[in-house]
Amino acid sequence: MSGRDHRVYLVGGAIRDELLGRAHFDRDYVVVGAAPEDMLAKGYKPVGKDFPVFLHPDTGEEYALARTERKTGPGYHGFAFHAAPDVTLEQDLARRDLTINAMARDEAGALVDPYHGADDLRDKTLRHVSPAFAEDPVRILRVARFLARYAPLGFRIADETMALMRAMVEAGEAAHLVPERVWAETRKALGEPEPSAFVRVLRECGALAVLFPEIDALYGVPQPPQHHPEIDCGVHLELVLDQCAKLAPGNDLAGFCALTHDLGKALTPGDMLPRHIAHEHRGLKPLAALCERLKVPAEYAQLAALTCRHHLDSHRALELKPATVLMLLEAFDAFRRPERLEPFLITCTADKRGRLQHEHDPYPQADFLRAARDAARAVIAQPFLEQGLTGTVIGEAIRRARIEAIAAIDRTVFQADR
Repeated sequence: MSGRDHRVYLVGGAIRDELLGRAHFDRDYVVVGAAPEDMLAKGYKPVGKDFPVFLHPDTGEEYALARTERKTGPGYHGFAFHAAPDVTLEQDLARRDLTINAMARDEAGALVDPYHGADDLRDKTLRHVSPAFAEDPVRILRVARFLARYAPLGFRIADETMALMRAMVEAGEAAHLVPERVWAETRKALGEPEPSAFVRVLRECGALAVLFPEIDALYGVPQPPQHHPEIDCGVHLELVLDQCAKLAPGNDLAGFCALTHDLGKALTPGDMLPRHIAHEHRGLKPLAALCERLKVPAEYAQLAALTCRHHLDSHRALELKPATVLMLLEAFDAFRRPERLEPFLITCTADKRGRLQHEHDPYPQADFLRAARDAARAVIAQPFLEQGLTGTVIGEAIRRARIEAIAAIDRTVFQADR
């Protein structure tokens, strides 16, 4: 943008990722010294309702007027924004969450870093920009999500930032988070390289008990040490999440199934511990409550419930009768939607490997179930129609043929890998 008083800066994540040597795709700009009418006169298209954001007429990239914000009420929506030509870049950057997100480049390419974000990047520290961080509870989730992304690089959260997040939770700010924002940040975190960090951060600051009490309840619950050397159900969950991220990077659907597959273990009667008989059934009720509360999309909720209910069936797959294998595949609608089985198998593999000293265990059950799906799916109706069969008889004949196809699979090929 030209004009003596209008200055354009590239800001935020693009600067952070460039300095980290990571690929970046979204580019956001801040315009200092301009008013909305100046943007409109140059052909920019307004898109912001609460504050002036415009789309570039050629590139479609976002250009926001420099602004400040003031807390007016609890939660995420309680803000008043002020955007005017006299708002400086430093004032605009001051309202951002972390120092590593509060850097800019001017039109000549020079770095503008008033809050020392480049230093924190070098020191691998997530640090809040100012006390105004405490005014937006979504930032608790964002910091947890950023650690899920950068923990493999050695990043940590500054002590004073964690203390501030803990104070925010104690003040009740987390309780004001709207379900849609909690789900949006959680879904993104589940697609990061180390999603366990998201859970650990929320637990450390107290937000896990507020936002995900069903998950928080897993910590401190014991499991049989001969099967689970890590013992604690919460620690097992963290290991499963990270195994899932390794098996299927970015697959947040499998990540959500992993996050919720063992919720029933928190409800095991004390006299049964450390065994968890029927936890796959007990987990369905808290899972349904979590999904309803956070307004989780139907496909995620449905597949998570199926995974919770059937993950032990997957572990026993090589011992199941062919008819039972068919019922398992039918539960996932695996013949009409064959891809739907994959997040389940990823989660079950991660469940097997999400134990101390078991990180590289083979999981031949997954390949067996894929083979069973493919063999059964190859059975089609046409031969039975040619035999003159009609109505429900065709369905029964297809079912028998599918059971036979599964029975014909040589299981010793898979059992040899165990």
